[in-house]
Amino acid sequence: MARIAGINIPDHKHAVIALTSIYGVGKTRSKAILAAAGIAEDVKISELSEGQIDTLRDEVAKFVVEGDLRREI
Repeated sequence: MARIAGINIPDHKHAVIALTSIYGVGKTRSKAILAAAGIAEDVKISELSEGQIDTLRDEVAKFVVEGDLRREI
């Protein structure tokens, strides 16, 4: 299981859906993150390399998500 923004991302789901398990990331933002990272939406998380997961972490870090977003609200 990949860990992004402190959340375990489900391996068996497609990347565009799996990223929505992060609080503050919906389907639209998920698609934008994947496009910026250069990763196809239909790839499952389990098929990603460690380098691609690191790229996803960097892209997600550019947004206010999870605990920081909860504190702002």
